Amino acid sequence: MTKTKRKLARIAASGVVLGLTLPLAGAAAPVAAAAAASTASGQGAAGHAEPLVWGTCEGSGLDPRQECATVDVPMDYSDPGGQRIGIAVSRIPAEKPAARRGALLMIAGGPGGGSLDEISGKGQTLPQEVRDAYDLVGFDPRGVGRSAPVSCGLDRGDLALTRFWPWPAADGSVAANMATARRTAAACERNGGELIRHISSANNARDIDRVRAALGERKLSAWAVSYGAHVGAVYRELFPHRTDRFVLDSNPDGTGALSHGQFPRGVWAGFEAGVEDVFPEFAKWASAPGNPYRLADTQAEVRPLFLRLAERLDRDPPPWPGANPAELNGNVLRQSMVYALYEPDDFPALAQLILAARKGDAPPAPEQPPEPLLQNGIAVAEATFCNDGDWPRSSAVYQGEVARSRAAYPLTAGMPRNATACAAWPRYPKQDPVRITDGGPSATVLLVQNERDPATPLAGARAVRAALGHRAVMVTVNSTGHDAYLGNGNACGDRVVSRYLATGERPVRDTYCR
Repeated sequence: MTKTKRKLARIAASGVVLGLTLPLAGAAAPVAAAAAASTASGQGAAGHAEPLVWGTCEGSGLDPRQECATVDVPMDYSDPGGQRIGIAVSRIPAEKPAARRGALLMIAGGPGGGSLDEISGKGQTLPQEVRDAYDLVGFDPRGVGRSAPVSCGLDRGDLALTRFWPWPAADGSVAANMATARRTAAACERNGGELIRHISSANNARDIDRVRAALGERKLSAWAVSYGAHVGAVYRELFPHRTDRFVLDSNPDGTGALSHGQFPRGVWAGFEAGVEDVFPEFAKWASAPGNPYRLADTQAEVRPLFLRLAERLDRDPPPWPGANPAELNGNVLRQSMVYALYEPDDFPALAQLILAARKGDAPPAPEQPPEPLLQNGIAVAEATFCNDGDWPRSSAVYQGEVARSRAAYPLTAGMPRNATACAAWPRYPKQDPVRITDGGPSATVLLVQNERDPATPLAGARAVRAALGHRAVMVTVNSTGHDAYLGNGNACGDRVVSRYLATGERPVRDTYCR
């Protein structure tokens, strides 16, 4: 995947607060009509289901071995006999049938991302012994892409990523964020249909178990990344006896340890520490002699330079025709900084933006993803975060938290503690969130985590590791960026994870990969 496509993937998957390096949400190849017609009920946790009838996947650039089907699931699991929706599933069979162990499900990040076609791309980076042993399986979660996609029908202005990411006003006011929250929540209630009430991490996990049953597998292995890692942890909690080898990669704080004991708010709060963990690496790179995009003579100068520039752009933003918003303001710069910290390979693009902005210029407007993808990604993200927890309704609560965050973490300017659409989300009946614990029949989980990750910081991953107790082992990788295994990690971490998937061998204790 090219850098441009990866950047668009981040945007199209709702600006993913969690899992970036995703495929374009909803951009997976259409499922062939014949495949879409072949469904499985996935009845019951014990795996009693009609076998899937696989068909050809339409689209370009796919591995010719990839095949597609649809699994039929309840829209509302409290009413299993009610309305059904289809979960689009894909498969590439194990390359060495004699060595086949089972199915390895790829669970993408987001919320808002899907793995339907990841098996033809990212999945092919898995080592041969893993591809020999497993059918690679992908899917679009409910509401995403080819799985009954939802949309809130937002106005173009509310599709700006500096609206979805809740950056406060230049003076720290949250009034505009509360207004955006009310508009977005009302649009989602008006246009999102019944399904938007039933998009949640727990229901994603339940859908996965229906997929497992339809595949005819007694147990399921998984490579779950970012938000997908949280879904994987929830699946292990709900279906511990169906969990085989689970790799949880780039883990968000699924325990709520970083914020008020709730998963969704803790995810946003994680950006405070995550950005602070990674920015020094950017500063070191941006001050290195010989760097054609050098910003300062010393590492220590880069941070105040960035903060001063963002404040200047708050006051006097240059126009940015074709962008959304159509100006290069301070929050656009801050948002660009957060995105760039996901991958060190994106540091040059951030430096070029800073250099242009210091001159009072703006580069050509970035390529925009198709609006339907953006609408879909934002709708799924908002629904997931809002349905997964209870959020304050009072602007005074957010105003106080934003003020404290701005003082302690100026790079993120209060954004991680601000109001999202969840501050005005309709009060649908909700089940209690699934709590991550150390219960379960066996130790089947391997966490892999970069030491410096802007979106899922090490502190949050450690909280998940502690909650899982003796059921898990964590590999901490001395690396920078999001998406550790076969991504922005290192060879040591990759070897440990590959060995576990291929042989079941895990480190006997938590491990540090230099």
